[in-house]
Amino acid sequence: MSRPLPTIALTLGDVAGIGPEVVVRACADLRVSAACQPVIVGHPDVVRRAITHADLKFEVADVAQPDESPPLGKIACWNPPNAPNDVDDVPPGHIDARAGRAAYEYLVAAAKAALAKQVAAITTAPLSKAALHLAGKKYPGHTEILAEVCGVREFGMMLFLPSGNAVKSPHGLGVVHVTLHTSIRSVPDLLTTTGVAEKIELIDSFMRRVGCVAPRIAVCALNPHAGEEGIFGDEESRIIAPAVQTVLGQGRINVTGPLPADTLFRRAAAGEFDAVVAMYHDQGHIAFKLIGFQSAVNVTLGLPIVRTSPSHGTAFDIAWQRSADPSGMIEAILVAAKLL
Repeated sequence: MSRPLPTIALTLGDVAGIGPEVVVRACADLRVSAACQPVIVGHPDVVRRAITHADLKFEVADVAQPDESPPLGKIACWNPPNAPNDVDDVPPGHIDARAGRAAYEYLVAAAKAALAKQVAAITTAPLSKAALHLAGKKYPGHTEILAEVCGVREFGMMLFLPSGNAVKSPHGLGVVHVTLHTSIRSVPDLLTTTGVAEKIELIDSFMRRVGCVAPRIAVCALNPHAGEEGIFGDEESRIIAPAVQTVLGQGRINVTGPLPADTLFRRAAAGEFDAVVAMYHDQGHIAFKLIGFQSAVNVTLGLPIVRTSPSHGTAFDIAWQRSADPSGMIEAILVAAKLL
């Protein structure tokens, strides 16, 4: 007897962006329907408008709870009680406080549903940080909101490329960031040996969950040429190398570094490593998105729930123009299902 498909909550994100389109297009994909039972978290009027706009044929059914089964042949749509109802007329491609508040409420409700085991995982469409702040929600992004809702202090954001997406590793390639949504000038002061070691352990655990029995992890240097023996900075010898040695001393994780970041990602894409630890946001993101922008999946590590998202943003410039590519959303849903 086959196991029932897991229910995965798909949040609409910012309704003025491409979130609604990529969500409904993903729901129409046969790979998604074979992997999970999706429930769309958002205003049903926006969802139905997105379905019509994308010229899709499926129907949604309004549900009162995220774990409520929809009628046969329909996809559940759950509009959380705290979510605003004035978002259907938000203009496409514009920063709007209503959209920011709605995106926040969709995310919080989905996370709480996952904590309550009403859904097995959540996959989130992109939100606008500017709209979020305009709505009075002063968070850097999804990751920090989720950490607060879940009550965790040690967490990380990683990008993951499934195997077959321009990477040679049979288990895919992951990158985790020691610092995330912060200014470049603050990065050196935020780096700690403990923080680097924690991220090594987090990404090792994740790669094992996707089937990599003994992940080969490489750690980026912060400075050019890995500091060039201290000429360009001492963070490598003072912070990063001690973290690597601490983890190696535990005897269970295969990690090397710090290595120059400019060549490390080429080596990782060629299959020499399964995962990379980057020191800051753009160090990991730029290289990773050059390797596989459309297929890269964002995974939040350290949460008691499974959360994934596509690696792209709201793309206001192409919102509601029938040109959004759902590949990233589809991959994010499939990775979430694989992690269950």
